[in-house]
Amino acid sequence: MELTHRFVTTDGIRMHVAEQGEGQPVIFCHGFPHTWYVWHRQLPAVAAAGYRAIAPDLRGYGRTDAPADLEAYTNRAVCADLLGVLDDIGAEQAVFVGLDFGAALVWELALRAPERVRAVIVLNNPFAPRPPRSPSQLWAKAAARHFLHLHYFQTPGVADAELGGCPREFLARVYFALSADYHYLDTWRFPAEGTGYLDVLPQAPALPWRWLSERELDILAGDFERTGFTGGLNWYRSLDRNWALTADYADAKVTVPVYFLYGDRDPDMEGFSGRDPLATMREHVVDLRAVTEIADAGHLVQLERTAEVNALLTAHLRHLTERSSEIST
Repeated sequence: MELTHRFVTTDGIRMHVAEQGEGQPVIFCHGFPHTWYVWHRQLPAVAAAGYRAIAPDLRGYGRTDAPADLEAYTNRAVCADLLGVLDDIGAEQAVFVGLDFGAALVWELALRAPERVRAVIVLNNPFAPRPPRSPSQLWAKAAARHFLHLHYFQTPGVADAELGGCPREFLARVYFALSADYHYLDTWRFPAEGTGYLDVLPQAPALPWRWLSERELDILAGDFERTGFTGGLNWYRSLDRNWALTADYADAKVTVPVYFLYGDRDPDMEGFSGRDPLATMREHVVDLRAVTEIADAGHLVQLERTAEVNALLTAHLRHLTERSSEIST
């Protein structure tokens, strides 16, 4: 049951996937600035529980192709990539696990192709309905008051050059800032005008941390030292296009089984998901089977609290199988 790597050609791109185990597929979707490797502690646990754990580098990241066209980074395009992975392994359905952009992706996949989604397990980024205005309008309004990375990332080339000039330093500082060991919303104390992302992020303490080793950061940084950050930043630059492409889903509700877990100090839950994100999610997710708060955890909860997250993942997968067996009998 060794971890293996291979490539899948899907939707016009060559996608790198890491895999471990056999059985029903569980596909892990990362966010920014990550690669498949942010799930490397989860793959063996899920494989040992009897599943085929699959973690792709999503388009624009790692060893997967990074198209130049911004249109290539919409959720609609990446959903097609994920369905291509399912087709490649001959599976009708999978459980999809998502964090950050990966969470937004699996939420949308559940709306676009619910027949291919056995369930979703989402970390930290709850479902919210489509806003009435495009995202960039909301970010520009916020950026008039304070620095906001969502707004800063919109101009092609600017963040690419800043972050690409020091990938390892940037990753250390942003991972630390997003963790339970810092309060990420303190970055809002800075003005947007004339400010870069590194200007607002805290200095990171020397590694190892209680939840991240120097070797792990070296592996993550190695990919970005080779690729730069443009592929990942293009996901941010496609969010208005995503908004336009989801007009037909403005009032849709998620109907597939859902399990949600979050860190009690996650900045997305605090500052980016509305005033009452759990109530909003409950209103729009029909089959919400579990919501779990994990203490002393921030955004990379699966690294900060690996044992708790792995236990929840395997418990949710087991619960899903048991429920399916009850229904079939």
